[in-house]
Amino acid sequence: MNAPAAAGIATPLPETLFSVPGMRCAGCISKLENGLAGVPGIAAARVNFTAKRVTVTHLAELTAPDLTAAFAGLGFEAQPLGAGLVAPTGDGAQLLRYMGVAGFAAMNVMLLSVSVWSGAEGATRDMFHWLSAVIAMPAIAYAGQPFFRSAWTALRHKRTNMDVPISVGVLLATALSLYETIIGGPHAYFDSAVMLLFFLLTGRWLDAVMRDRARDGVTALLRNTAAGALVREADGGTCWMAATDLRPGMVMVVAAGERLAADGEIITGRSHIDLSLLTGESLPVLALPGDQALAGTINIDGPLTVRITAAGAETGIADIARLMESAGQSRSTYVRIADRAARLYAPAVHTLALASFIGWMIAGAGWHDALLIAAAVLIITCPCALGLAVPAAQIVASGALLRAGVLVKDGSALERLAEADSVVFDKTGTLTLGRPQPLGLESLSPLQKSLALALAETSRHPLSSALRRALAADGVTPAAVSGLEERPGQGVFGAWQGRTVSLGRADDAGEAMACALHIGDAAPAIIEFLDPLRPDCATTIADLGRLGLPGSILSGDRVAAVMPVARELGLGARAGLSPQDKLVVIEALASDGGRVLMVGDGLNDGPALAAGHVAMAPASASDASQNAADAVFLGDSLAPVATAVRVARATSAIVRQNFAAAILYNVIAVPLAIAGQVTPLLAALAMSGSSIIVVANALRLRSAAKGVS
Repeated sequence: MNAPAAAGIATPLPETLFSVPGMRCAGCISKLENGLAGVPGIAAARVNFTAKRVTVTHLAELTAPDLTAAFAGLGFEAQPLGAGLVAPTGDGAQLLRYMGVAGFAAMNVMLLSVSVWSGAEGATRDMFHWLSAVIAMPAIAYAGQPFFRSAWTALRHKRTNMDVPISVGVLLATALSLYETIIGGPHAYFDSAVMLLFFLLTGRWLDAVMRDRARDGVTALLRNTAAGALVREADGGTCWMAATDLRPGMVMVVAAGERLAADGEIITGRSHIDLSLLTGESLPVLALPGDQALAGTINIDGPLTVRITAAGAETGIADIARLMESAGQSRSTYVRIADRAARLYAPAVHTLALASFIGWMIAGAGWHDALLIAAAVLIITCPCALGLAVPAAQIVASGALLRAGVLVKDGSALERLAEADSVVFDKTGTLTLGRPQPLGLESLSPLQKSLALALAETSRHPLSSALRRALAADGVTPAAVSGLEERPGQGVFGAWQGRTVSLGRADDAGEAMACALHIGDAAPAIIEFLDPLRPDCATTIADLGRLGLPGSILSGDRVAAVMPVARELGLGARAGLSPQDKLVVIEALASDGGRVLMVGDGLNDGPALAAGHVAMAPASASDASQNAADAVFLGDSLAPVATAVRVARATSAIVRQNFAAAILYNVIAVPLAIAGQVTPLLAALAMSGSSIIVVANALRLRSAAKGVS
């Protein structure tokens, strides 16, 4: 979701999501993003390599057919998608069918080859070669489709990808085998050709399965959404309606134990809501009329009627899915390195293969053996491992962080988070919960509590809401107060048994956060409030310190409110700062070489969040702050901030390991192939094995955030 460059100045451009199943390598990422960005009317394109999707930011006048044509011009088939949720790519099932055919053919051809290996000659050997050809060639034509189609599309648009050398290698091995069979030669390589395809498809299928597993956190999240809801009709009756048909303004009737199918505002009823699906909080939260209820949460113990405010792709749970979608691929330093390497790949590998063929011809090997060696070079140098090095690690890390309560909006944020060397916090709503809690309610009489609840229910002031929640949770029943009226800046006024009652400002409270309950001419009851620290706040700050990130506070709140928090947490603090003041401090730290992790939640934190080396915001933050942040953490605990730093550092280590593995593989494998020590079959095994190693190494990040609440 795009944010304006400056509030009130720029309008976000529309975005359209496309499924692009033809993406195969890091080179495809570069071709799509650079190629689409050069099309008039397209502002930017961002690839999600894992989901095989591309988000295109464009002018409103460009339609879906226009954008589809732009993809076609680059040699990619694209299908526009709605603003739907994350779903598996669907590659796995089709690849499994191709792999099954190749595997079946490989087993039969290998059995037929046993007789040739055992010394069969003449007509017997020729018969087995022809039988192998009858089995292998149709299987190669079918099972090789993923590679052949991709290669042909690339060549037709005058470009190359990793499937071009794969296809050339497979077709060379098959053609040489058919030639040997026709002339009655002693050697045929049908077994190598089908085994080559089988291992290539196995590697690609495993890659697809691992990619789907990397998105398990989001998939599991979305599977827990309700299929539909009972909707109240105009005549007072109800009818069941699928979640996809729900619209804002409709009224849902949610029974106890049901999961909500859409976001909305509670109209009537009182219940507890289980938010664990979205926030990880184990304790249900009391929900009353006027409160917000979110899709995916469970209504526990009482019927509710809820007016829908957002449905389908506009719900909070859909936003979570889109955040995870956007985390799939980024323009990080590591991705740019992989892209540059992939762009150099095609000319380099074809030059190597041609040089190998010419060299062996000069050495007297003959065109037959020289072609086999060239095919092995083409196959073994496929940069699958390099293309997977970054996205595999970023996707698995993003999934691990989601399960730990952190939504990463951009994969490059993980790279920047790993580089952070200090952390700056806002106070209210960041270090504290931003939800004031009343103190000393036990000192109030039952009548005072009852009147306070009746008055608080009328007001939407944060202190009134906090008081209402606390009193309702204690089982207080509101008094019968008439003539309720909320006066801006003064409070709520009403009448009870001929006396004026009010709940409003406490003029004599000094710096304390408080309100005053007036009953007639009696002295007012002062109710003070405390904004508590987030759970694990002190522990998390100490944890960050051990990670080498010293902390400090930048707050716009009063000195009297900020300094006690700073002393309790052992942090340096600056209070009473304007948004510009915060920005100046962050920029000063950056100019001194600092890489600041900024954590904030309010509108006044937006500039500082944008200026930080990397930024995080709580889920309770304003929309502007969430848009400016690179990651959003759920729940009340501050612990996910430290968890995110740990996972980010582990991700950087895994990426470096993946790059090292890909480079080491090529350093060892390519000279062996050029030297003629690797057959096409062994080349396929080596290339697939390197990709599997890289993805398996990335999957170690799945457990990186375990054990942290």
